[in-house]
Amino acid sequence: MSQRITIDHRSAPALRHPEKAHRPDNPIQRKPSWIRVKAPNHPVYHETRALMRDAGLVTVCEEAACPNIGECWSQRHATMMIMGEICTRACAFCNVTTGMPKHLDEDEPRRVGEAVAKLGLKHVVITSVDRDDLEDGGATHFARVIHAIREASPQTTIEILTPDFLRKDGALEVVVAARPDVFNHNIETVPRLYPTIRPGARYYQSVRILDGVKKLDPSIFTKSGLMLGLGEERMEVAQVMDDFRIADVDFLTLGQYLQPSAKHAAVEKFVTPDEFDGYAAAARSKGFLQVSASPLTRSSYHADSDFAKLQAARNSRLKESL
Repeated sequence: MSQRITIDHRSAPALRHPEKAHRPDNPIQRKPSWIRVKAPNHPVYHETRALMRDAGLVTVCEEAACPNIGECWSQRHATMMIMGEICTRACAFCNVTTGMPKHLDEDEPRRVGEAVAKLGLKHVVITSVDRDDLEDGGATHFARVIHAIREASPQTTIEILTPDFLRKDGALEVVVAARPDVFNHNIETVPRLYPTIRPGARYYQSVRILDGVKKLDPSIFTKSGLMLGLGEERMEVAQVMDDFRIADVDFLTLGQYLQPSAKHAAVEKFVTPDEFDGYAAAARSKGFLQVSASPLTRSSYHADSDFAKLQAARNSRLKESL
């Protein structure tokens, strides 16, 4: 006698990227040798993971499937992602879940502060999903997190990686007033590719965010980055660099785009390490205080040591101007 099996669709897990479900597949290419990384297995990696779980915190390291998670977590470096794990945007490159986010967790700032103190971090990076559903885009929550870290771990320097606060008047002022040490907002790609790669964003809004930080508080370091390999042309990248310098951006990061799934944007090219070196040389010639460019470079990769380099570069430039 055959057994009848009933499937309850109501209990099926929600799609991580429902907006991408009906897109044609883009085959995932085999990664070149210079991009492959070892699976994480260091004891400190597991300790860091356990701490994040116990504190009920989300990390972009996991949500965005960062290739450097093993190295960073083994050194107790983790980029915390606040305001939940569901994003209101649907960028073609991003692995973060999309949909309607839950209500803000009012206790999250305290837990983030405590986690930073327990990890003994000298430098911490705080990022978030886009929260277009909130009146201020989450700016007040960012400020509360910054204040909580200052209270729990006064010696820790704070780097934030924010959304673009599109159509959120006054949001930037709220975050800048909390005085993070580094304000990062990623451009992600060149203007021509925005309609397909970053359709919910506006290139010049992102440039205005970076420019606005410097106008409100010139002492805050500003930082931004691009993914390469999405079909951009070299001259287009150079133009973005020029736009950054007009906005007085201090720190530029360039890394290889890696396709999270067959439903995401395809990798058009694996940029070689030599080509990254060429981009880095071009950026340095334009006057950035700090440049990080390699296939595995990500916004928060080596952020602690890079912050020290930023400070040293600024001090050196100030001495030269005297």
